[in-house]
Amino acid sequence: MSSRKEQKEKLREERLAKEQAAAASDKRRRMLGFGVGGLLAAAAVVAVVVAVVAGSGGSDSKDKPAAPPKNTAAIPAQKITDLTAAAKAAGCTVRSFTPGPTTATHTESAVKYKQNPPVFGPHNPVWAADGDYVDQGAPPTEKLVHPLEHGRVVIWYKPTLPRKQISQLETLFSEPMEGKPEGYKQILVEHPTLPGAVAASSWGQQLVCPQFNDKVFDALRAFRSTYVDKGPESVPFPE
Repeated sequence: MSSRKEQKEKLREERLAKEQAAAASDKRRRMLGFGVGGLLAAAAVVAVVVAVVAGSGGSDSKDKPAAPPKNTAAIPAQKITDLTAAAKAAGCTVRSFTPGPTTATHTESAVKYKQNPPVFGPHNPVWAADGDYVDQGAPPTEKLVHPLEHGRVVIWYKPTLPRKQISQLETLFSEPMEGKPEGYKQILVEHPTLPGAVAASSWGQQLVCPQFNDKVFDALRAFRSTYVDKGPESVPFPE
C-alpha cells in the first residue's frame, strides 16, 4: 500500500515539475514580447514627437496625462476579521463548492465554467503568474483557474468600475497580509461578465459582492486570509 502511495506522490511531483517548466517558458515568452513591444512603442513615440515638433515649429504641445500611480488610493482599516460577518456587512455572498473527478484535468481548449467566477474545473496546463494585471488585460480564464489549484486567491473586478475603486483594489492587493510578502499568492484581474462589482475565488470557494462599498475590503481580506494556501497542490510564491 505504501509503495502505491509513494508512486502516486512521485507521479504528482513529476506532473507539477512539468507544469512549472511550462509556466516558466510561457512567462519568458511573455516578457520577451513585452520587451520587443516596448522598444517598438518607444521608437514610435520618438517618431511622433519629432514629426510634431517639425510640423509645429516647436509649439507647446501637451501630452496626455499619465496613468495615476498604483497603490495610492486609501482604503479603510480592517474592522472585521471573521469572513461570515465581513461578507454580511458588505452585502456579499460566500459559497463553497465540492470538486469532482474532472475538476483538475488539463486542457488547451476553451472551458465553460459552471461557476462565475470559476472556483475549479479543467484548466490550461500553463498557469497565470501571481500579480496585479490592472491595465494589462486578463490572461485566458483557463490559465487563471489553474493557480487556484496551487492555493492562490484570485480577486476579480468589473472593468467598468470607477478608476478610484480599481486603484483601491490595487492598494488592497499590495497590503501586507499576516507577515507575507506583497501580493502573496494573489492575482488581481478584470472580469467583464462578473455577476457583481467585485469577487474573489479560491479552490472550491467563492465570494461575490454585488455592490462596491467600503466594507468589501474587509470581506476580501477575510476571504484571502481564510483560503490562501488551501489548494490541493502547493506551489511556492511567486510562481
